[in-house]
Amino acid sequence: MPELPIALPAHVPLSWYLILSVILFVVGAAGFLLRRNIITVFMCIELMLNAVNLTFIAFSHQLKQVDGHIFSFFVMVVAAAEAAVGLAIILTVFKNRSTLEVDEVSSMKL
Repeated sequence: MPELPIALPAHVPLSWYLILSVILFVVGAAGFLLRRNIITVFMCIELMLNAVNLTFIAFSHQLKQVDGHIFSFFVMVVAAAEAAVGLAIILTVFKNRSTLEVDEVSSMKL
């Protein structure tokens, strides 16, 4: 007896994208608040930005408008600039302090 294929929905509902976006944002926010390594905090900020991009794209696709794609593009440009400047700052902090722990570098003393 041949197996019947499982019927998949014709499209993914908007709520699934929004649930995934909320999960990504919460994981990013939790990592930002709870972690002490600068690199991990930096990656959590990027994760939150990507969650916002997913929301922009999902609503843009649902409403059949280009606005969300344009906002998402600008968020990616800002994230790229933030990555370049942020990594340069992280490298400088590591060079001067020999640590990447947030608590160790939070003071302004040398």
